[in-house]
Amino acid sequence: MGKITASEVNNLRKMSGAGIMDCKNALVEANGDTEIAIEILRKKGQKVAAKRADRDSSEGAAIAKVSDDSTNGIIISLNCETDFVAKNESFISLANELAELALNHNSIDEFLNSSIDSMTISDKLIQQTGVIGEKLVIGSFEKISASYVGKYIHAGNKIATIIGFSSSVQGIEEASKNVAMQVAAMNPIALDKNGIDQKTIDKEIEIAKDQLRQKGKPEAMLENIAKGKLKRFFKDNTLVNQDYIKDNKQSVSSYVKSINSDLTITDFKRVSLV
Repeated sequence: MGKITASEVNNLRKMSGAGIMDCKNALVEANGDTEIAIEILRKKGQKVAAKRADRDSSEGAAIAKVSDDSTNGIIISLNCETDFVAKNESFISLANELAELALNHNSIDEFLNSSIDSMTISDKLIQQTGVIGEKLVIGSFEKISASYVGKYIHAGNKIATIIGFSSSVQGIEEASKNVAMQVAAMNPIALDKNGIDQKTIDKEIEIAKDQLRQKGKPEAMLENIAKGKLKRFFKDNTLVNQDYIKDNKQSVSSYVKSINSDLTITDFKRVSLV
C-alpha cells in the first residue's frame, strides 16, 4: 500500500489516545486499515496490562460530576501507579471523560461494559495501560440521586465529594458546595447516628471503657460514662452533627436549616486518594 499519511496517524491518535509512533507503526502493520490498527494497539495494551497486573495503583484522580438537572451525582476514581501520571493533563482529561459517561450508569459493572470509542470501558483501560505504561483501573464508583445534588473536588483531584439534598431551594448551589467541602475536610463516617452500624458503636463503647479503666474509674460507672463519650463520637463523626467548618458555633444541620427550614441532607459520598 501507499505511504501512511499524517492525517491517518492523527485520526488514529484521536480514536485511541496512543502516541504518534505507536499509531504509525500500528497502521503500517495493518496496511493502513484503521480498525485493524486499533486492534493491534489494544493487543499491545493487553500485553502491558498483563505484565503490570500485580502492580499497586493507589495514585490517580478522583472526579465528581453532576447531571445537567442536578438530580444525579457520580464520583469515580481513575487509578494509576504514580503521581507523575496522575498529574498528566491527558490522564485527567480521560478521568473526566469517563466520569461524564459514568453518570449514565448505575453500577460499576454496567459502566465497565458500556462503550467508548467503539470498545468497552474495560478495553479502553487496557488500551490506555499500553499507551501510558501504567496499570489503570476504576478504583471507586459512587453515585447518588436526590432532588438536588452538589459536588466538590479538592485541589489536585485527590478528594471528591457529592451531596444530596431534599429539595432545590434558593441558595442551594452555594450551600451544597459548602457542605460538600465539609465532607471533604472532615470525613464523616455517616449522615447521622442511624447510619453507624452497631458493631462500630459497640467498639467505641469498649474503647471508652478501657480508657476509663486505665484512669481507675469504678466498673459500675463505666457504662454510663462510656455512653456519654459515645455522644461526642456521634457529634464528631456524623455529618449533620459536626461543627460547621465555616462557623463552629453552629452544626452542619443548623447551617442547612438557615438556608431553608425544610431543607435536609439526604445522602453523601466521599472518595479520597490520600
